[in-house]
Amino acid sequence: MKRVMKNIMKTSFTTAGLLAASLLANPVYAKVSATEAAQLGETLTPMGAIKAGNTAGTIPAWSGGLTADNTQPSKDSGRPDNIYKDDIPLFEITNQNIEQYKDNLSAGQIAMFKKHSDYKMPVYQTRRSGAYPSNLYPVIKKNATTANLIQGGDGLENFKVAIPFPIPQSGVEVIWNHITRYRGGSGERIGSVMPVQSDGSFVTVKISDRLVFPDYLSGGRDEKKDDNVLFYYLQKITAPARLTGTSLLIHETIDQVKEARRAWVYNSGQRRVRRAPNVAYDGPGAGTDGLRTTDNYDMYNGSPDRYNWKLVGKKEVYIPYNAYKLLDTNTKYASMVQAGHLNPDFLRYELHRVWQVEATLKEGARHVYAKRTFFIDEDTWAASVIDQYDSRGELWKLSEGHAIQFYDVNTPWMAAETIHDINSGRYLVTGLSNEEPKFMVWGGKASRREFTSAALRRMGR
Repeated sequence: MKRVMKNIMKTSFTTAGLLAASLLANPVYAKVSATEAAQLGETLTPMGAIKAGNTAGTIPAWSGGLTADNTQPSKDSGRPDNIYKDDIPLFEITNQNIEQYKDNLSAGQIAMFKKHSDYKMPVYQTRRSGAYPSNLYPVIKKNATTANLIQGGDGLENFKVAIPFPIPQSGVEVIWNHITRYRGGSGERIGSVMPVQSDGSFVTVKISDRLVFPDYLSGGRDEKKDDNVLFYYLQKITAPARLTGTSLLIHETIDQVKEARRAWVYNSGQRRVRRAPNVAYDGPGAGTDGLRTTDNYDMYNGSPDRYNWKLVGKKEVYIPYNAYKLLDTNTKYASMVQAGHLNPDFLRYELHRVWQVEATLKEGARHVYAKRTFFIDEDTWAASVIDQYDSRGELWKLSEGHAIQFYDVNTPWMAAETIHDINSGRYLVTGLSNEEPKFMVWGGKASRREFTSAALRRMGR
């Protein structure tokens, strides 16, 4: 780990190769001053959140989060123990009392109550568990004074590792923090995708995927080979039989206007690899029965170039958090997945401060979502709730990321994410792993050769 962090400190993600004229023609967003950056670790957390609690006392102060230094090791670092197992709900939000809590809910969350008479939201004590490796905190602080947005916000330069804008000045900066947030450096996940019909029936699509940032490859980042690469990603479907072997490879580019995302698909039926330019934006997600667009994955991914981004500000919202119950291996999928929504007995919501950002489709741009409203957790920069609107401006879908802190490896991510089609009552749940022997495997070594089209072909076979 020390060697990796040493390499990280020497390297940076850049959008190298841009002409000087291009830089002059496109707005460059101002960096914050050293005086402003000095707030990080003082009045602000090292990640940029407000360190203090709220005046009502319903949100506590951040005291470092859950880390390997202040918790007992889990039996399985990829499926951490529920450190809050003794917590009980403070109250439940239901159709009978929703008026009392509407100010702290998103439009999509409110719509779920209107759609489903049995919908409820168990609200627990707020636990600010989010934390990153301490080695990253000075890197993030440096980013605050060096990172720039270029090409009108569609690209980045002069930042390292994660979180270029811990003190954001615009909506697109908040979105870049979500896109580049720390996710363990290197990890492999074994889980499921479940398109759930309105009557509660579903077929489980099992997947295995792998995410590696260049700094965590064997030998570290190569400035030439990894130029403009944010991360490498592999996904393979292992069930059902009709989809088994279908695989996806992505080289995620930082500036996708300069260079589009590099994507390849191995089709098990055709037994060949082909380039996949449609694996972007609103292209359909494989195995999702049309419920997810490509950029819905991980709540939101890809280039921000098709939207105008407005920073609304901070807001206190009930969001999914510390969802350790979703990792319960003593429970079957059928007990968790119900008609209309997941079983609330396994969910946990907490009141947290979030950044609210509104995305509206640019004139002339195409996307099935004309508008999106993001609610992004201030402690981790993960998108927690997203409301999505159709071309008529009507509310269409609600996405929720059920966050947990993998405290053994100082990494915040999700136990599962859901996308609800509010009109049809169908929904998609991604990431449940209760019936799998493993969930997350952290820190595996990987070489750049494993993320080539030739390797994709071998993996598919």
